[in-house]
Amino acid sequence: MEWIDVPAKGLTLRDIRRITRRDQAESEAIRKAVEEILANVEQGGDAAVRAYTKQFDGVDIDDFLVTPEEIEKAVAAVGPDFMSILEEGAANIRAYHERQVEKTWFDTFRPGVRLGAKFTPIQRVGVYVPGGTAAYPSTVLMDTIPAHVAGVPSIAVFTPPAKDGSVNPYILAAAHVAGATEIYKVGGAQGIAAAAYGTESIAPVFKIVGPGNAYVAMAKRLVFGTVGIDMIAGPSEVGVLADHEANPAWIAADLLAQAEHDRRAAVFLVTPSAALAAEVEREIERQLEELPRKDIASEAIEKYAKFFIVKDKDQAVAIMNLIAPEHLEIAFSDAEAYAKKIVNAGAIFIGPYTTEPLGDYFAGPNHTLPTMGTAAFSSPLGVYDFVKRSSLLSYNKEAFEAVADKVIRFANVEGLQAHGLAVRRRIDE
Repeated sequence: MEWIDVPAKGLTLRDIRRITRRDQAESEAIRKAVEEILANVEQGGDAAVRAYTKQFDGVDIDDFLVTPEEIEKAVAAVGPDFMSILEEGAANIRAYHERQVEKTWFDTFRPGVRLGAKFTPIQRVGVYVPGGTAAYPSTVLMDTIPAHVAGVPSIAVFTPPAKDGSVNPYILAAAHVAGATEIYKVGGAQGIAAAAYGTESIAPVFKIVGPGNAYVAMAKRLVFGTVGIDMIAGPSEVGVLADHEANPAWIAADLLAQAEHDRRAAVFLVTPSAALAAEVEREIERQLEELPRKDIASEAIEKYAKFFIVKDKDQAVAIMNLIAPEHLEIAFSDAEAYAKKIVNAGAIFIGPYTTEPLGDYFAGPNHTLPTMGTAAFSSPLGVYDFVKRSSLLSYNKEAFEAVADKVIRFANVEGLQAHGLAVRRRIDE
């Protein structure tokens, strides 16, 4: 954990990037390994995916597609109580994302000229759901439901199998609730390759969304262009703005909630109260002892926890806007007033009772968010990520003739005579 006393003049963006920089997961070794996996799956199809599944997941898979019987067993295994929680969470997520739906429009702008935009759902998408140290049914809901709301007709979930060839029942149950059309027992970079290129048994997709480890992130980066992707997501992070009235035990708990995600997770506390920061630090040390994932959380706290001590709340907001955190909690006594001053954050949690886990699971806004400062220029996953926009243009004869000479002049200035001739022929004939 590092404390930073912010000078009265503040810090620059360069300062913040240096202070909050994390070890880069993108090594040349990872790139080379992933490039080889991608090439082999593109050429070798199912056989290559099976070989990598055996190598990395320790299991032989004959049929990658999860059967309806496996889904039924999963639903029974998680039980009616958790199914009702999934259904309620899914309803909240669906209701929020339905507000994001855009409709095609086509209007008259000038006499004889109609212009507009046509919104069309992407026809097939892949949703990657990580395995590893934890199961993430919440990710299934968050990444699948917006696609379903957007009208995507084919949604394929890709997730690593366990060593017995099964898929975590909570993931299967969530995929069932969210409206996935297919679920494949394929994970890692080979799963991204199968989604992007297709195999004999897996049809390729047009876009891949969802988080993953460094190999998955690299694979998504490398297949971009062949398919679309949502973002290159780094390890989780949270920033907290707090004043002297905030509850240090609650703040510590919220910081640890992010730290337990990943050894490279980052947590940021920005406060004008050094006394509060000291209490939060003591609470972190105390609460760490209670956590089953103590080893992961303690390493993240040791390496990537940053406490910024500032002169006042306005400077705190300025610092947090430079950090541009994935999650931002505002624990000021007048939180809502300061929420209006936030310009860079993936999701903003306002007030002491709006703890970040509400957003992870239940509130409705998406939890797939920009990380590593990218909230300064990008947005949470949403319905808009599963829709394409096409421009609509229509000129009648009179409207065309009114601007034809101007278009020809533009074309000639740019040295594109064929463009001008395409207009001229219509005038001449």
